Amino acid sequence: MPELRKDPIIGRWVIISTERARRPEQFAARESFLPQEEACPFCEGHEAETPPEIYALRGHGTHPNSPGWDLRVVSSISPFLRVEGTLERRGHGLYDVMNGIGAHERIIETNRHIANMADLPKEQIAKVISAYIARINDLEKDQRLKYVLVFKNHGWSAGAGNISHTRSQLIATPVNPKRVKEELTGARQYYDYHERCIFCDIIRQETQGGSRVILDEGDFLVITPFAARFPFEVWILPKKHSPDFTSLQQNERDALAGVLKKTLLKIKKGLNDPPYNYVIHTAPFRRQKTGYWRTIDNDYHWHIEIMPRLTRIAGFEWGTGFYICPISPEDSASFLRGVES
Repeated sequence: MPELRKDPIIGRWVIISTERARRPEQFAARESFLPQEEACPFCEGHEAETPPEIYALRGHGTHPNSPGWDLRVVSSISPFLRVEGTLERRGHGLYDVMNGIGAHERIIETNRHIANMADLPKEQIAKVISAYIARINDLEKDQRLKYVLVFKNHGWSAGAGNISHTRSQLIATPVNPKRVKEELTGARQYYDYHERCIFCDIIRQETQGGSRVILDEGDFLVITPFAARFPFEVWILPKKHSPDFTSLQQNERDALAGVLKKTLLKIKKGLNDPPYNYVIHTAPFRRQKTGYWRTIDNDYHWHIEIMPRLTRIAGFEWGTGFYICPISPEDSASFLRGVES
């Protein structure tokens, strides 16, 4: 019988449609459409084909926008938001409008033409994590900005386009995204009642139960969430409570790189290299003002959400806000646990 599960953080209901259930290996499928790949502007030696670099990890004696780099960050060639200008928030009748101020950057994760982050050495993934942190810290200095979302699109149907060079993106916004605000609000309400972080409680319960645990390594726990929206949805949670992804020390970045590589390899090997997205949810910038959120350091907990693109959202989901997941999180976790990484 189908089962409705309620997400304990934001209160969203999910239908675990067991009557549609398939065995985990039946989800393993590559992209149904692969466009012809363009010449890659992200490989070493093609620096003139991207906007000027904002940040880079380079060899000694090399020069900006030239070969000799390990990792580069550049502005998006077609940014959704731009840093130039002022917000000018204003009303248009009953509607709110402001200028499209923000930042949109691409993190080119390696100078080699590698498609999947899972295939990078963990030392290189640690450099990517450090680049994320460096860019978030720099963008925090801009008082117009409230949030930075770091995300990855891998594969055509996940939004990566027709260039397969592994890369991530970040978008800084002058408002807090609705999806993040829902998490923040749910976490605060839980804390107000229980005086505990809901994510810390999830970590404790999942560790004790074990049925949704994929990896339990050192400082990080990898799980399929109780109310998973998608088949093989995966969360990476730091065991140490912290609202800020940017608080990671170097040893923690190295550990996260190893866990992220293992997790992505399990998804790649077990599901035949599917398209996927991941997002890093961290606390917004803290701007001291009237009504400042004083408990956020205690009630919120940063984490990574990984979502393989194995099913499509259709009319019922769009119309109701429900998600339908055709495999239980427990079966997803059991399958991924068994995949060598």
